[in-house]
Amino acid sequence: MKYLSNLLLAGLVVTAVSCKQKAENSSSTDAALDSNKKELAAKDSTELKDDAEFAVTAANGGMLEVELGKLAKTKAASAEVKQFADMMVTNHSKANKELMELAGAKVITLPAILSNDKQKDYDDMAKLSGSEFDKAYTDYMVKDHKEDIEEFKKEASEGKDAEFKAFAAKHVPILQHHLEMAEKAQAAVKK
Repeated sequence: MKYLSNLLLAGLVVTAVSCKQKAENSSSTDAALDSNKKELAAKDSTELKDDAEFAVTAANGGMLEVELGKLAKTKAASAEVKQFADMMVTNHSKANKELMELAGAKVITLPAILSNDKQKDYDDMAKLSGSEFDKAYTDYMVKDHKEDIEEFKKEASEGKDAEFKAFAAKHVPILQHHLEMAEKAQAAVKK
């Protein structure tokens, strides 16, 4: 009888250990899967976050370019500045629309109005007119386009999303052309 109870006890221990190992393996596997899901989600989120930040910054800057261009068409004295402003409204409106479509496909929300700092830049510029406006506007456009080119080049080379990278790469030469035209307009108003 003692032999039978020892055998029964040994069987219970083996069964208990076996069940415990299965439970540990199962929970360990589940934990690993959960950890991988979280890690991948965080990684994807971080990658998309950087591209989303680029998109928001680009949209904000693009809106300002359009609004300042419209303002320049009414406030500028120089025909060259007005012509440059016309190009800004046309080209940046087109780029803004393209960026909105891309962001919409990626479920990224873009700003609908200018950020506070961009609104302040606009408001400061709106107080000027004539040759004073021309100088301030062209100076701003030269500075702004230099910054834009760097941001777009960075996204084109370091972005994670292929479509945002392509958008940025496509617009670098356009922004470089805008910079050249802004510098010409700047030189014309300084004469």
